[in-house]
Amino acid sequence: MSRIVLGVAGGVAAYKAALLVRAFTEAGHDVRVVPTPAALHFVGAATFEALSGNPVTTDVWSDVDEVAHVRIGQTADLVVVAPATADLLARAAAGRADDLLAASLLTAHCPVVFAPAMHTEMWLHPATQDNVAMLRRRGAIVLPPAVGRLTGPDSGPGRLPEPADIAALASVVLTAGPAALAPDLAGRRVVVSAGGTREPLDPVRYLGNRSSGKQGWALARVAAARGAEVVLVAANVELPAPFGVRVVGVGTAEELRTAVLAESADADVVVMAAAVADFRPASVAAAKLKKGSAGEPDAVPLVRNPDVLAELVTKRPTGQLVVGFAAETGDDDADVLTHARAKLARKGCDLLVVNDVSGGRVFGRAENAAVVLAADGAVTELPEGSKDAVAAGIWDVVAARLA
Repeated sequence: MSRIVLGVAGGVAAYKAALLVRAFTEAGHDVRVVPTPAALHFVGAATFEALSGNPVTTDVWSDVDEVAHVRIGQTADLVVVAPATADLLARAAAGRADDLLAASLLTAHCPVVFAPAMHTEMWLHPATQDNVAMLRRRGAIVLPPAVGRLTGPDSGPGRLPEPADIAALASVVLTAGPAALAPDLAGRRVVVSAGGTREPLDPVRYLGNRSSGKQGWALARVAAARGAEVVLVAANVELPAPFGVRVVGVGTAEELRTAVLAESADADVVVMAAAVADFRPASVAAAKLKKGSAGEPDAVPLVRNPDVLAELVTKRPTGQLVVGFAAETGDDDADVLTHARAKLARKGCDLLVVNDVSGGRVFGRAENAAVVLAADGAVTELPEGSKDAVAAGIWDVVAARLA
């Protein structure tokens, strides 16, 4: 069980902090909520106390005998500030200690994650950007804000990332350390494909696969947290869009091919995590195929879909890194890694992320494990962990090669 301090600053997005407390406690963590006085105008202390099971106070004059303004930060394994307003970021960058949260930030020796939320103009103001840069230079993790609906009718960058995204990234920091979200992809443009294509047979039925898109989602989320501009080409994935990521929805393998080729023209990295169908029906019935009808087929002829990964390799611009995925099972001919090495050589990509899916592993599950094979023969094993932790490991390999 880890000790998490959840700082809550005074913005309307403070209501989402309650969901974050629930996510942390359900994961088994001990959560101490430290709001600013302004935050309690949006969510009462009773709510945070009920959800966390710990007392809530905002000033340094409560529990003086316990020296709370020092002890809370000293004993934390992780500090997450969500929402982090422009005012809170400014006070943290200046080293202020005028309330319990600011004082706790000064005494924390653990990783600190800020999730900003404010109006677009406030986020883009040079003062805020300077404060963010200062905090990052000191080792803090400042997530990029989401883009979307803000207070009132306005929309733009400054929206708080969804609690599920913040919780997933916080878990990565707890398990792998702050380096897992290092801003080493800043200035890079990344394209990630995710999900599974569906090839229609008639207006009702299709040929598909079991990919949930969760690993691709994690790759996009972690890349955005590490500073990349991310485009996510999503094939039939019913998940909320990761923050800071532009999503392009597709259905079939042909649609995915068109989208990926268009988006990857000026990308630094392309990661093909989607499960692309190898075959599609040779023809698509205009009406539903019914048993016993004149149109009932004796067989369903299939034709090959294009090899999107191989085409990417042949058309990529100079310097672009292409990462493929292989969901493999062993058989009488060879084991998983032997099959994967043959695929790496056949496709010609720079890296191949190999998943052993024997016995129904990986698909739809919260955890994963992988081996990253490189064209130059390097092998990197990524131990079992959350899909975000595996994503962080993959980006570590990619970032090292980009550098």
